[in-house]
Amino acid sequence: MISLAAAATFTWLGMVVAISFMEAPLKFRAPGVTIPLGLGIGRLVFRALNAAETVLAVVVVAGLLLGDPSTTGVAALAVAIVTLVAQFALVRPRLTRRSDRILAGEEAPRSHAHHAYVALEVVKVVALVTGGAAVLAAS
Repeated sequence: MISLAAAATFTWLGMVVAISFMEAPLKFRAPGVTIPLGLGIGRLVFRALNAAETVLAVVVVAGLLLGDPSTTGVAALAVAIVTLVAQFALVRPRLTRRSDRILAGEEAPRSHAHHAYVALEVVKVVALVTGGAAVLAAS
């Protein structure tokens, strides 16, 4: 089951890197993509990403519970999961309120919540790399 946890961890890592650090910033550079259009697309993409992350986090936990993981792997993956929960509970609601205002046609000031989300994504990526490598080494 440790190999299942490792596979889910690296799948999760790949999705976060591809979407958060490639798709999200690039979509706003595409011709004809306005801020409201990009925000609308982003909301759909991140809602799907977060659903997939939740499923993968459950698979990781199940794999860890059914295997014999290293302490480093468990700690790092716990950081990734706590980071995901923090994004859901603390940052996403603020980002959603701001994007709601913009999609309604209001002018909204720049949000520091976006920077917090990116910083948490970096923490999550480091935790997933560390945890995945530790879990893989233990398999």
